[in-house]
Amino acid sequence: MPQQHGAWAMLVVPLAAGVVLAGPHPWHVLLALAWLVGYLAFQAGGLLLKARGRARYRRPVQVYGSVAALLVVALVAVRPTLAWWAAAYTPLLTVGLVSAWRRAERSWWNDAATVSAACLLAAVAHTPASVAAPPGPLALVGGSVGAWQAVGLLALYFLGTVAYVKTMIRERGNRAVLAGSLVWHVLAVPVAAVLLAADGPGRLSPTVTVPTLALFALLAARAAVVPRRWPHATPMAVGLGEIAASAALTALLVVA
Repeated sequence: MPQQHGAWAMLVVPLAAGVVLAGPHPWHVLLALAWLVGYLAFQAGGLLLKARGRARYRRPVQVYGSVAALLVVALVAVRPTLAWWAAAYTPLLTVGLVSAWRRAERSWWNDAATVSAACLLAAVAHTPASVAAPPGPLALVGGSVGAWQAVGLLALYFLGTVAYVKTMIRERGNRAVLAGSLVWHVLAVPVAAVLLAADGPGRLSPTVTVPTLALFALLAARAAVVPRRWPHATPMAVGLGEIAASAALTALLVVA
């Protein structure tokens, strides 16, 4: 099982938000199973590549990979339009596997690819039963502006989380990383405002604008204060803070 406990929020939050915003449907059960088992297969495959094919890592890849493949086949059989998402996920998956081979799974570019793959799931959950060929970004999510708003807000949050956590643990004391984290969090507030102002079918409710912007402002304040005032906070304390922030953002998106 993966040891990166913080990754579970990134797996569950976009999925939950996307399903609720799209309206729960039976095929979402298959989507959730394929996503979670696929993540286990991806993690196992990364370990296999990092270990240069060591035998002890082959069985998890075989088991998780086989089950994930069956689930994906069943999922596409139920909703064939999901196959279009391969164009987005193939390069992101490639980045992750190449990073594992190079033993650079903690690199910024790999973190960005992982976050992007997770956040896109909020849009994947909106995939309609049929689309024109080839479909545009809006057609692929049933014309729902709200789905892409959710993807953008989730990406702003989780990419900021990656930077913030690095300032507290692996990059503690690194002024360049701290500066980058601060810039990201400060810019996230106006960017979130622009996303929330987007209009169109399926847009997020205007009532979530003020509390969502308040949340991003609090995250910016946290990114500025916590690394300086409590630089030696334990990983558990940092993790609990992320759980609270993730829960708050999920609640805002779900009630949207």
